[in-house]
Amino acid sequence: MSEQSHFEELRDVNVWVSLTNSKLDIASVISRVKNPKAGAVVLFAGTTRDNFDGKPVTHLEYSSYAPLALKTMLSIAQSVKEKHALTAISMVHRLGVVPIEEESILIAVSARHRQAAWKGGEEALELCKEKVEIWKLEEFEGDEGGVWRANQDGKGGV
Repeated sequence: MSEQSHFEELRDVNVWVSLTNSKLDIASVISRVKNPKAGAVVLFAGTTRDNFDGKPVTHLEYSSYAPLALKTMLSIAQSVKEKHALTAISMVHRLGVVPIEEESILIAVSARHRQAAWKGGEEALELCKEKVEIWKLEEFEGDEGGVWRANQDGKGGV
């Protein structure tokens, strides 16, 4: 994937989902969900760690079929917003190479009360990892190379 910045977004009322090749901006994701009616804002930041099953990881690389992934993300965000009576939700996933300690996904939600925000944010993350058409390549140090995985914790990929 090229280093050129690329950004795609879909939105609905107080719902934003996007895919980008650029470094993620936590402040901008939080600012989308802030609202005077919301007493709670919850942010999840998924960050590239330096190992998997004890093997040193050099970086992750994410790939997707963007038109379908965005539609799936929008559907998840709309559903979670309604189910948990969220004020707003924003989900952004990075594509391409994501170095160690950088974020690959940000999910921010706001709600009148903290319980709804906590539950809604967690459900949005789990559904995103389960359903969105995004795959990751884990690159390991040494001669082992990389392993493609579905964008789910430790599950084999395509």
